[in-house]
Parts: sequence; C-alpha cells; structure tokens
Amino acid sequence: MEIVLKYFTDFSDQQLQQLKALELLYKEWNSKINVISRRDIDSLYEKHVLHSLSIAAAFKFTDGTEIIDIGTGGGFPGVPLAIFFPRVKFHLVDSIAKKLKVVDAIANEIGLKNITTEHIRAEETRNRKFDFAVSRAVASLKDLWRWSKPLLRSSKLSTKYSVLSTQTPGLICLKGGDLAKEISESGTRPHVIEIFEIFPEEFFKEKYILYVPH
Repeated sequence: MEIVLKYFTDFSDQQLQQLKALELLYKEWNSKINVISRRDIDSLYEKHVLHSLSIAAAFKFTDGTEIIDIGTGGGFPGVPLAIFFPRVKFHLVDSIAKKLKVVDAIANEIGLKNITTEHIRAEETRNRKFDFAVSRAVASLKDLWRWSKPLLRSSKLSTKYSVLSTQTPGLICLKGGDLAKEISESGTRPHVIEIFEIFPEEFFKEKYILYVPH
C-alpha cells in the first residue's frame, strides 16, 4: 500500500479503505480461485494496483466516462481505476466466469458501485459503445484494436472531450518488452508512454502504456 501512496496522495477516506482492503480480499480469493500469480500476490500493490494506476497518472477521465476493461481477469486494471475514478463507469469483461466471480465479490465487499461485469469475449459484445477500452497483457495490440474499435464512440460524436484534447476515445493498454514488431503488425500508430518515467521503480522498466485514438 505504501508504494501507491508514494505516488498518489489525494485519496478520500473511502478510497483509502477500499485500497487497503484489496490485499486481504485478493489473498483470500486467490487461495480459492487463482486470478493472480502465486509469486506476485505479495507484490499486489506494486505489480497490479500501481501498474493499473499508471493509466490514472497519464489520463484524467471526466465524470460519466464509460470504459470497457477487455479481459479483466481478476479485475486489473479495472478495479483500481474504478476506485480512483468513482464517477467513471467501468464494464469489466472476461471469457472466464470464475474470474468475474472474484471481481464481483471484491467490488461488493468494498462498496464499489461503478463497476459492472459480463461473462463474454470482447469481440462478441454487441449494441454497446464506450469512450475508452483498457486492457492489460491480454492479447496482441492488433487483436486488441480489432476488438475494441467497434466498441468505441467516434471522437466526432463525443461531447465529453475538447477538440484540443489528445484524450479522445481510444484504446489504452498496458504492455511490456520490445514492442516494435507488435506495433508494426497492428497497423496502428499508438502514443507510447514509458511507465518508468511516471513510477521510477525497477519493476516498471520496459513497461509501457499504449494509447490508440479512435
């Protein structure tokens, strides 16, 4: 928890309580349903919570923004982001139902009201539009863009964003390693943000936020 507070200080009492509760809840649930690597569970706040919140350090979502978390797994980055942005709506989807059971239980336990979940593959989602899609280490950028593009509102139709803003609707994903080939094969030209420049911790070397505007 200390590592989160090292970089973020403006939390309400409720947000602090919600963040603090995550460790015990995830450890408890992870012993029943493996949603986090056993070797990573003791580094929950650095490797999962803070990693997810790198998006919050780079993007300021306005109230009422709707975001889909593609392949959320145990709720990352969706759960930490929903705590950070209590007036933003998050829809967490995954193809594995038991992982969403963990997300639903944790959200209910900490009183997280701005999360919905759906047991579905992102590419099967119909008749819904979002301002952003977020994802963490789920699939290639090419696939993520193919899945998310039909789900994103057109920037021309969105009234939430200034025409001068670079944060128009789009895909935001967390990636690591050498991404040159993956980016080339995706056919996209993402903005690349180095997380180590935001959080200068050893774990975040060669980890990036990729943002593809719609």
